[in-house]
Amino acid sequence: MAIHDAIRALDDPTRLRILRLLASMELAVGEVAQVLGQSQPRVSRHIKILCDSGLAERRKEGAWVFLRSSISENSDGPLAAAIARLLAVAEQEDTAFGRRCAEDRQHLDAIRSSRESHALDWFSRHAEEWDELRSLHIEDGPVEAALTEMLLGLAGAASLGRMLDVGTGTGRIAELLAPHAAHVVAFDKSPDMLRIARARLQHLRADSVELVQGDFAQIPFAARSFDTVLFHQVLHYAQAPEAVLAGAARVTAPGGRIAIVDFAAHDREDLRQTHAHARLGFSDAQIEAMLRDAGFVPHETRALAGHELVVKLWTGVRREDSVAQLEPRQSRKAP
Repeated sequence: MAIHDAIRALDDPTRLRILRLLASMELAVGEVAQVLGQSQPRVSRHIKILCDSGLAERRKEGAWVFLRSSISENSDGPLAAAIARLLAVAEQEDTAFGRRCAEDRQHLDAIRSSRESHALDWFSRHAEEWDELRSLHIEDGPVEAALTEMLLGLAGAASLGRMLDVGTGTGRIAELLAPHAAHVVAFDKSPDMLRIARARLQHLRADSVELVQGDFAQIPFAARSFDTVLFHQVLHYAQAPEAVLAGAARVTAPGGRIAIVDFAAHDREDLRQTHAHARLGFSDAQIEAMLRDAGFVPHETRALAGHELVVKLWTGVRREDSVAQLEPRQSRKAP
């Protein structure tokens, strides 16, 4: 970020308002226009200036374009952190600016309500098929508790660091683990699912969670970007799961963690047609072999039997030359 570009971008009241809005939550371009009461073309021009200066960034999801701030008081870059602090202080010290920002944030309630309404509508249209699949396996609560325990145990009760939730779906697992992570990237191929996740995650701090659209067959992040990578009920959609895990290994830092939650191998062939499952679960041997081939050391396995389908949890640690490989624990069933 160049200081002269940033200063030029800040020299406009509307752009200052946009940055304070983005400090609260990620917004679609149309939502920004709605809050500001300005035309979308006009708002788009302001957004281009903010993005060109490095103060904000755009991300396309289907037909929608979402905008997020590139600065926060917790930013690693001193200049970005200083600008974010300056804007926060300005809102407190400049009475007129503070009042305008407060009015803008009041309009965010309508945005949140609209997102929640969309989510409820989506769930009502898909409730029957979700209930059908849920009836085949254990309830979510025990699985989520086991997953949290295993990951925090593997991290030594420390932070999960930078976490990638691959195939985030509704965002439930990202929400569950966000308090234990420094930053969460919720990643999904479906714009519809990301809209559901955005509604669920909008109460979290804007700089603590990021929603990204993309295909898990080509994970679009830099090498060693994450300390924890999670696949929750998503690997069975992969035509080539070994390639997906190799991609996950590339973006996992040495010593970082991976967790896979999926079904044990089963023979419910109908799930290929009704729920687009490419794989009918996995055996321990399959997962452990794929983890090792990808560069992970398998660590712990749990089985949670519920109804017809058994939910399995597998964890592993990314190998690194300077650290002795962890000995895998014996697989066991959770009590």
